[in-house]
Amino acid sequence: MERQRARAWVASCAAGLIYTSDMPLKPDVTVAAVVERDGRFLVVEERINQRLVFNQPAGHVELGETLIEAAIREVREETAWLFEPVHMLGAYLWRNPTNGRSTLRFAFNGTVSDHRASQPLDKGIITTHWLSREELEQREPRLRSPLVLRCIDDYLGGRRLPLDSVACLDLHTAPTVRAVSL
Repeated sequence: MERQRARAWVASCAAGLIYTSDMPLKPDVTVAAVVERDGRFLVVEERINQRLVFNQPAGHVELGETLIEAAIREVREETAWLFEPVHMLGAYLWRNPTNGRSTLRFAFNGTVSDHRASQPLDKGIITTHWLSREELEQREPRLRSPLVLRCIDDYLGGRRLPLDSVACLDLHTAPTVRAVSL
């Protein structure tokens, strides 16, 4: 078991998923949604720096927004679907080797409903697709980052965390939360 953990850690390092001292201290905080229907995943095809890439519906957390609110908003803006988060898949730190920028992605899985087909999609989004994991792997050179397949693999592997794994505390709610002593 220990050998398996060590191999996973080395693989994560090789994939750029572990924090290193040369990463900026302030990564971009983003959210992403993994939505699966009949073995196919909702993805967007978007133009980034003159290049067409595939990604989960994802984006930056806006000021005053919780992570869950950001995920719901991003899915609606990018796909015209209403996203209902069910679980958190995980938090992923990745450094883009091209520009050195770091991203801290909080990924959620859930369901979609209430599709608004006439809604214009967010700037840069060309269209949406429902693609299998294999179809995405075939497009690997066009994936926005390695986080696309990593999040899908974690979902397919059964990773599920309760939504309350991500808390949004403010001056009013923080005193009501019981701290855990170590």
